[in-house]
Amino acid sequence: MKLLASTVSAALLAIPVFSKTLPITLDIVNAQGAPDGFSRSMVTANGTYPGPLITANKGDTLVVTINNKLDDPTMRRSTSLDFDGIFVNTPDSFNEGSSFVTTCPVAPDASYTYTIPLVDGQSGTFWYHSQLSVQYVDGLRGALIVYDPEDPLKQLYDVDDENTIWQVGDWWHNTTLPLLAGYVATGIVPVSDSGTFNGVGRYNGGPEVPFHVVNVVQGTRYRFRIINTSARNVFTMSVDSHNMTIIETDGTPTQPMTVNSIDMLAGQRHSIVVEANQPVANYWINAPYVGGDPTRNLNQNATLSRAILRYKGAPAEDPAAPMSLGPAGAALNALVEANLRPLVAAPAPEPDLNITLNLVVTAGKAQWNVNNVSYLPPEVPTLVKILEGANSADDFNVTENTFVLPANKIVQVIFPPSIDDEEHPFHLHGNNFWLIKSNSSEEINTQNPIKRDVAGVGSTGTIMRFSTANPGPWFFHCHIFWHFQAGLATVMASGLDETRKEVHPTKAWDALCPAYDALPTDLQ
Repeated sequence: MKLLASTVSAALLAIPVFSKTLPITLDIVNAQGAPDGFSRSMVTANGTYPGPLITANKGDTLVVTINNKLDDPTMRRSTSLDFDGIFVNTPDSFNEGSSFVTTCPVAPDASYTYTIPLVDGQSGTFWYHSQLSVQYVDGLRGALIVYDPEDPLKQLYDVDDENTIWQVGDWWHNTTLPLLAGYVATGIVPVSDSGTFNGVGRYNGGPEVPFHVVNVVQGTRYRFRIINTSARNVFTMSVDSHNMTIIETDGTPTQPMTVNSIDMLAGQRHSIVVEANQPVANYWINAPYVGGDPTRNLNQNATLSRAILRYKGAPAEDPAAPMSLGPAGAALNALVEANLRPLVAAPAPEPDLNITLNLVVTAGKAQWNVNNVSYLPPEVPTLVKILEGANSADDFNVTENTFVLPANKIVQVIFPPSIDDEEHPFHLHGNNFWLIKSNSSEEINTQNPIKRDVAGVGSTGTIMRFSTANPGPWFFHCHIFWHFQAGLATVMASGLDETRKEVHPTKAWDALCPAYDALPTDLQ
């Protein structure tokens, strides 16, 4: 299914910028679709995969109403929406969308409105998805772009619009309830059937679904915003015969860096500038992926994950070049995450306290542990407990894996090197972090580290620092959602007294938990 043509958008405004309130309605519905040619029931926003594109300008306020109309019993029928990478200030934390941390899910046949002011001058490339169990695997995911009319890097590109957004993601033919049951029974994470590029893909033996086409004009520079909306897979992005200049990472403007290959973990985003400086023709955009043992799913063929860069004047046909996995050998100039630098250099503040997180899987089980604790969603959301007076770690279940932190401190999180063969993309909700040590390098960088909200944890170790000047209970978890569902998650709960003083939920929010708790299990 092609990227939805009609979008919920706010026009780019000339200077000065006037903030707008943007009313957006998303009907969360089951819809039949065949992104890779295999027809199945999906969980969607407004009936499409990906969901409608949401755009805004920095400083605007998103007012997103979801109407839950889900009725397919092979998938979860309650839902909740998270706005990945968007800063959420303490007073708005009840609208952050994290099931059982900041809210309860929205029941079937119910509606809820999330009001999200875009704060701190934030702009960049983001996305939204279901934050209930692994529900977004079934299709509830879409792009959210926040434009900056005063973008300090706008002199580097000519075009940045709804046609320059690339959403890549993993796709399964089965629905999530049986997939999750299989994972629980075997301890083997499901392997995707295919990958999609702006909602279309192919699998071994399947129909030749037309590849998504990205139209360009020779001599023009394009800002392509790439979002890995996967629940597991790592995508490697490249464009035949073209370089890519990175100018944004997870909402942070970067010093321009030219590469020809970018590995993207689940949840990560980059903006790249590609100049259409080659002869008029068709060129492959390569988006191969890895995610588990492909012999466990013979539908999978990562070479089929791609799109076409089509110059104006080129014939409407596939590129003449053979399909490849992208640059290799001496021709490879891949992104090394540790080399990313923010556009405005600034040192990371010194830490006030340190937390070490050890990640261990329970052999043969669908269970991941952080410091010997496997996260389980509580019956009463973390924020509700805080508002009702929780003051220390003893007031939360051990299995909530909640770290109680003081406000207005700098916390350093250390992930020691691990022997796991799959890099874990750890994501912090509502905030971002300084990446002091990337898993891609042994370098320790405190002088001008990149700030992002998803970074890999794996074989060489990772160090992050974040501020608790924005108090609240913030989910901090692996963005491989199968691992997240299996317990690879924590909650960083900072400034509990400050949270109680600043958070004043609406009556509609207060009603979510009683409505959800009253549901029979099959409707939750």
